[in-house]
Amino acid sequence: MKAANFEYRRPATLAEALRLLAEGQGQAKPIGGGQSLGPMLNLRLTRPKQVIDIAALPELRQVREEGAWIRVGAAVTHAEIEDGTHALLRGTPMQSVAGGIAYRAIRNRGTVGGSLAHADPAADWVLTASALGAEVEIAAAAGTRRVAADRFMHGAYTTALGEGELIAALWVPRLGASARWGYFKFCRKTGEFAEASCAALFDAERKVARIVIGALDSAPQALPSLAAQVARSGEKPVRPAIEAAVKVAAPGKDAVDRKLLVAAVERCLGQVFMPEHAE
Repeated sequence: MKAANFEYRRPATLAEALRLLAEGQGQAKPIGGGQSLGPMLNLRLTRPKQVIDIAALPELRQVREEGAWIRVGAAVTHAEIEDGTHALLRGTPMQSVAGGIAYRAIRNRGTVGGSLAHADPAADWVLTASALGAEVEIAAAAGTRRVAADRFMHGAYTTALGEGELIAALWVPRLGASARWGYFKFCRKTGEFAEASCAALFDAERKVARIVIGALDSAPQALPSLAAQVARSGEKPVRPAIEAAVKVAAPGKDAVDRKLLVAAVERCLGQVFMPEHAE
């Protein structure tokens, strides 16, 4: 199939893009790398009257440091993060995660903002952003706002974005010198979407302890009690403790799915306790 007819617009500035979105009254869609929206257009799952190309907007292509945060522009690609194009992201959890997203062809075009906006439950950035305690910067013609990543995704393919809004950036906290992290996902084959995933961050300097599981039926879910236990003990928890935490966070999963989630948590925490995974 081919996409239904639409008008293609390529604004020169973010302000112009936001004006076009506002004027579109729900009939305009922004497009970055097009790795999610493109197939949806071709399958006619969405039929906007306008498609607004934001991939090259300078305001969305920058990575900069602001105080205790790193602002990652929404149009920064997975490949750029993987390759260390932006010095501020080199050696960070984001660089490690980016290298495992789909296939290189997808990473070359796919963007951080596009992945977050699409909000596939099995996607890497929705899970990573939640575990890192990141915030999503949302822009509209009327102004901008920031939403905590763990409150941005409301459900499968459903987010806090309103009409006329787009993601401008992801704000990622700078980690403490002794921070430790892990990320693991099970895929049927390399490059496919995850069947189960887990991300964890322990940053004693900032008093942060998070374990989050993904690839669920909805948004990623935190395992706060398990994270607190690991932070107190400084040791990897036993399997029964992980099983109990997963059962609470994902009660609707069957025994096979829970087993995969438990294994993902175990392997993720195994990375946390490896020396090379200290930030």
